[in-house]
Amino acid sequence: MVLNYKTFTLGVEEEYMVLDPESFELKSHEQRIVQEGQKTIKDKVKAEMHQAVVEVGTDICQDIDEAHKDVSLLRKTIYDIAGDLGLTLGASGTHPFSHWEKQLITDHQRYNEIIAELQEAARSNLIFGLHVHVGMESRELANHIANSTRYFLPHIFALSTNSPFWEGRTTGYKSYRTKVFDKFPRTGIPDAFDSIEAYDNYVKMLIKTNCIDNAKKIWWDLRVHPFLIP
Repeated sequence: MVLNYKTFTLGVEEEYMVLDPESFELKSHEQRIVQEGQKTIKDKVKAEMHQAVVEVGTDICQDIDEAHKDVSLLRKTIYDIAGDLGLTLGASGTHPFSHWEKQLITDHQRYNEIIAELQEAARSNLIFGLHVHVGMESRELANHIANSTRYFLPHIFALSTNSPFWEGRTTGYKSYRTKVFDKFPRTGIPDAFDSIEAYDNYVKMLIKTNCIDNAKKIWWDLRVHPFLIP
């Protein structure tokens, strides 16, 4: 199979900690950062499950340079907005000392459903991430790339670890974020699928057996998007 990198597009999402600028404890921004951000960058800023988290996402970018430019602009925009509101931002897989029990949950239908289903596992899921979306010509190609890329996930994690602390303690892990997220079902490195039809049938089976109600509740570290199609 011959691939042309020009056929791929990129999108990047980043989740930031919202912090008190003096104590550096996590602090709820009460969606003020989102409200202010939407005035200039529209839907490129979003709320997250915990109110001390804010998410930004780039446009669909044609290459890495364009993605880098968009990410840089988003970082500066959100940082400046947070500063104007008497807050600051941080970036890491976990906060080193704030406790999840003290964090407020965003009142949103999707988050409420996840809390109702997963209870304490969801409430304690106080983690932050960077997600990269790659647009491809077809779902068949996406499945092929996903199968091939599974092998490299441990290498990528090893290069990107940044969360050795949890609630003020050294955890003994370079990436404690992965251990926190392990409490969620359907996480980690995915299985390989012989075809996109096999993947779709797997999703249908999960829905039919009431394991999930939609494919967005599959949280593998690498996955074909369940809804977006070329």
